[in-house]
Amino acid sequence: MRLSAMGDVAMLVPVLKAFNRTYPDTEIVVVSRPFFKPFFDGIPTISFYSVELKGRHKGLLGMYRLFKDVLKLKVTVFADLHNVLRSRIVGNFMRLKGIPVQRMDKGRSEKKKLTKLKQKEIKPIQSVFDRHVEVLKKLGYPLQLKPEDILPKSPLSDATIALIGNHDTKRIGIAPFAQHLTKVYPLEQLKETILDLLDDGNTQVLLFGGGSSEKELLDKLAKCHTNCINVTGQISFQEELALISNLNVMLSMDSGNGHIAAMYGVPVVTVWGNTHPFAGFVPFAQPLNNSITPDLEQFPFLPTSIYGNKKVEGYQDCIKTISPQKIVAKVKSLL
Repeated sequence: MRLSAMGDVAMLVPVLKAFNRTYPDTEIVVVSRPFFKPFFDGIPTISFYSVELKGRHKGLLGMYRLFKDVLKLKVTVFADLHNVLRSRIVGNFMRLKGIPVQRMDKGRSEKKKLTKLKQKEIKPIQSVFDRHVEVLKKLGYPLQLKPEDILPKSPLSDATIALIGNHDTKRIGIAPFAQHLTKVYPLEQLKETILDLLDDGNTQVLLFGGGSSEKELLDKLAKCHTNCINVTGQISFQEELALISNLNVMLSMDSGNGHIAAMYGVPVVTVWGNTHPFAGFVPFAQPLNNSITPDLEQFPFLPTSIYGNKKVEGYQDCIKTISPQKIVAKVKSLL
């Protein structure tokens, strides 16, 4: 069970690919929001149960209904990979039925120490992937993650080809938004980044976002160059996933699109603001030097937040100090 957010749900994919590789005869039921079902369509032995948080599964009574619904699927163990109130309630009902339950340790004390507002020597804490593996091991399913635990490329639809063309170019995906503004790279600096990436004439930039406000901003940004296309709202989510699987590089903030690209084995460059890759959210199988952070000498308190929701005076705009040239150099090195 993992209900949100998009990036966190995407981080389940390599773990469940490894599970399927290690235990090919064991069935898995993923309990999550219906929007995330396409993430798991390509993994054998996985079925998906859609949670209706605004309908059948709303509130405490809804969580009891969810427990009863999942119970009908004859589950034998329950992995709570979210560890929030809703998943804990369902897990407690499972325990009362005698079903073994394990919950993900979110490492709250480690994260609190990592984000203390003082000059410090920071070290990586356990990754989310390893935390998921730990839960499954406690349930009797030890496994080892491998870089090949990714999804295969998907063919592009006719609608996607009509949108982006069928040129023999290198495709760079850019997902410039995140849930919190401290993790968003300024659009003016991003425009400079895009123009530098497109200077060789054999590269295409595809912009990814969500919702009408992000689409509007990206529409304006896409006008900076003929080889820059905003795909937001132009194709279905399944078609977006297929397109991401065919990218040469994804440039993402500390947000969900980076994790989606990584689950297809696409090289991912991540740009970080007041959060930091040491908090355990580096996309799957990506080298640490693909993560671009503000200068720690200039901002010695970093990271000041795990998720980007905590604002600290003098640090809320630190992402702006990352130069477009630094991002371009890293992306081009991967191309």
